[in-house]
Amino acid sequence: MRVVAKRLCRALCSVASTKISRPLSTSTQSKHWPQSIFASPWSATQLRGAKFRGADLKPGNVIEKKGRMYQVVKAQHSTQGRGGAIIQVELRDVDSGSKSNERFRTDEPVERVFVAEKSFTYLYTDDETGNIVLMDPKTYEQLDVPKHLFGESYVYLQDDMNVSVQLYDGRAMSASIPTRATCTVAESEMPMRASATPQYKKVLLDNGLTVQVPKHIVEGDRIIINTADHSYMSRA
Repeated sequence: MRVVAKRLCRALCSVASTKISRPLSTSTQSKHWPQSIFASPWSATQLRGAKFRGADLKPGNVIEKKGRMYQVVKAQHSTQGRGGAIIQVELRDVDSGSKSNERFRTDEPVERVFVAEKSFTYLYTDDETGNIVLMDPKTYEQLDVPKHLFGESYVYLQDDMNVSVQLYDGRAMSASIPTRATCTVAESEMPMRASATPQYKKVLLDNGLTVQVPKHIVEGDRIIINTADHSYMSRA
């Protein structure tokens, strides 16, 4: 009986030690939780109120100013004599789409919002709301994005085009399209005379934009346009 009792005691102690060791193991691993969090791109980029200098502002950045969110459209450095270096910034209100110009000292603290960039597919433009309707290609969930977040480039949106959206807490802060888009020439004028610039002429694209192209381009041609500056790149 004593032998049986000893064996039973050892077995119970072994089970108890195993149960105790598991929480200890979990506790040891939990010390490393910050590393796992910052390994996630979403968690690492979803920051708000981070202080940066005005000199670090670049187009595409999202900042918070007096409780409102703004996207930096343009940023240009300049100097004002004794006033020191400043940066002239064109801002777009994320909510209303209205633009404004602000000046920041290069050493002035600015609250920058870090956003997560995600890829979506363009579906259509809602005629009633004017919003751009996008779809997550992985989950098939739809996202409505205000047209003004695309700026002037929204005219290049085409069926199934991949676009990038910057999100903060699931809300769209800004949106962009690829730098190259294929368009069709809807109307073509005769090339200019030799006294002017004979190598180029103006054409009307199917999206309503007028651009300059080489004189050999004719109506019906499909051409590749640089969406950043609306310039001709090549035939498609």
